[in-house]
Amino acid sequence: MAEVLFYHLERQRLEDVLPTLLERTLARGWRAVVEVPDRIRCDDLDRYLWTYRDDSFLPHGTLDANAAEHPIVLTTGSQNPNGANVRFLTDRAVPTEVERYDRVVLLFSADDPDAVTEARRHWPPLKAAGHDVTYWRQSPSGAWEKKG
Repeated sequence: MAEVLFYHLERQRLEDVLPTLLERTLARGWRAVVEVPDRIRCDDLDRYLWTYRDDSFLPHGTLDANAAEHPIVLTTGSQNPNGANVRFLTDRAVPTEVERYDRVVLLFSADDPDAVTEARRHWPPLKAAGHDVTYWRQSPSGAWEKKG
């Protein structure tokens, strides 16, 4: 069964949180796939991950002919072209085929009440399927705390 982590973004944007989570994923020797809702979001995130820090970048690509070689792939669909261990779901992406991954991470913004409602809907069936489901929320100091 997969580990499923729900990250409730209350104090930071996806662009603030995702790079750190991707860095930690790569440090474990894992590959990642990041699902976004549309091509515009994919292109924006693609550009951002190359420039998010002056002293670093995240090696990644999009769903192209070389996708199998990329340690991180950005996609708008349910593909897993690089054999990723971790799937990041953003902007209301729906968790499917969760058992194919070691870890699935749902990132949803408190600024989008519908996204919060949808995330809550995903919890019961994932838990009932036997996945190790946890909920993470930021403390006032900004540290991530496991709340459920």
